Amino acid sequence: MESDTKAGPVRVMVTGGSGMLGKAIEHVVMNEGLKREGEEWIFLSSKDADLRDLGQTKAVFKKHRPTHVIHLAAKVGGLYEHMRDNLLFLSDNLRINDNVLQTAHDTGVIKVVSCLSSCIFPDKITYPIDETMIHNGLPHDSNFGYSHAKRLIDIQNRGYFEQYGRRYTAVIPTNVFGPHDNFNIDTAHVMSALIGKTYKAKMEGTPVTVCGTGAARRLFTLSWDVGRLIVWVLREYDEIEPIILSVGEEDEISIKDAVEMIAEALDFKGEIKYDTSMSDGQLRKTTSIAKLRRYRPDFTFTPVKEGIKMTCDWFVANYNSART
Repeated sequence: MESDTKAGPVRVMVTGGSGMLGKAIEHVVMNEGLKREGEEWIFLSSKDADLRDLGQTKAVFKKHRPTHVIHLAAKVGGLYEHMRDNLLFLSDNLRINDNVLQTAHDTGVIKVVSCLSSCIFPDKITYPIDETMIHNGLPHDSNFGYSHAKRLIDIQNRGYFEQYGRRYTAVIPTNVFGPHDNFNIDTAHVMSALIGKTYKAKMEGTPVTVCGTGAARRLFTLSWDVGRLIVWVLREYDEIEPIILSVGEEDEISIKDAVEMIAEALDFKGEIKYDTSMSDGQLRKTTSIAKLRRYRPDFTFTPVKEGIKMTCDWFVANYNSART
């Protein structure tokens, strides 16, 4: 963004700005000194516009006139919500993404960084997964709607570059968690759902029941780390092809490990049960961060246990206003 700054003011509009990742970016930009002189940052929520509607999307772009966009807005949910409603996750996200990218192009936005998900990768695949494998097979059946909608952002980015020279790209975070997440037991992603469930069990003096066997393994990445890297991608990363933002595979842990870390962080002393009649989802999603390490060999991720403790502390302190 150095050359862009010389050409005029830089206005960065963040869709989905009230969600976990949006709040993480706001934190690192406003509180960690990443905001540069002459930059304006606008954080949108669903109250500002329904991005499924093209007219509302055009209106919010006209109002804020962004030069750069970080596109985080999406219809998201937990594993079992996806399994119940795959078609809606597909159709809503297709509309959101097409409206945002088309309007960004029509209004001359210099760069868009969209957010994908590790669930876009094929279910049947060799590990570790890297950025070249996105389209090598079908995603897992459990969330095929969301996964296909997110995959298509990569196709759209290629199209906008080949046809118009637009530098629109995407990041692929893995299992992000942190403050301001959705902690609802039924609709949250696994880490935050487990935090919400464990805290509720502690307050009620009941056991924690974990869906599945606890054997599934994940790379959990703190939202603030992902936020710092997304700002770097916006400013420095020039490829159209996406980049994985994640802790390394040496930091992969099981769901059972995560549950035990959460119990320790919340000082939960009760019984932990595993409902083995429930699905584990994909057993592995191990990703390679070789590409990230080539660009940022110096970047240090927050250890998962430290991130869990920080998130649990935030959740307890903000329980009355947190999304539960």
